[in-house]
Amino acid sequence: MTSLLTVGFDLDMTLIDSRPGIRACYLAMSERTGTYIDADAAVTRLGPPLALELANWFPEEVIPAMSDLYREIYPTMAIEPTPAMAGAREAIAAVRAAGGRALVVTAKYESNAKLHLAHLGIEPDAVVGGLWAERKAEALRDYDASVYVGDHVGDVRGARAAGALSVAVATGPCDAEELRAAGADVVLDDLGAFPSWLAGYREAEPAASRA
Repeated sequence: MTSLLTVGFDLDMTLIDSRPGIRACYLAMSERTGTYIDADAAVTRLGPPLALELANWFPEEVIPAMSDLYREIYPTMAIEPTPAMAGAREAIAAVRAAGGRALVVTAKYESNAKLHLAHLGIEPDAVVGGLWAERKAEALRDYDASVYVGDHVGDVRGARAAGALSVAVATGPCDAEELRAAGADVVLDDLGAFPSWLAGYREAEPAASRA
């Protein structure tokens, strides 16, 4: 019996362009705390956990408190200005049309990830937050995902750790060359190419299973 197709997706810079909202949060934090934060630089490094970025601006002992502040202001500052990436809705729809389920696995705080998706009308079958790089494999294995789509070398590492096919989109901080060097199995320019890729992957799947 053929197992259910499950495709995992990263969130930031894969399904959503979170740069405007995150930039607004960092500017607000800078104003509240009196600490300089280069918000324009910070949004070029999206992907890794929040604490790693905050470590560029705050001493280690206050990072937990600054993380709490960021998450407190995030819902009012970051959700509204954040658009979907081109092709995001179509990518989720393509998985559904193939009879599969779509999973979002992200390093973002899970409740904030769900707020973004609800605001944009993107409805995956499940959302798991707070996982980065190899730890993403925990959720991918739990949901038996065979494909993971992301924009960062950390996403490639997560897919490989889970034994899933790594499909990378060059829409985030890592370019196509970096993604290939990290071991991505497939590199697409953006999610607009995903539905046709998925159709070809599904056609080839039975032949591959007989090989």
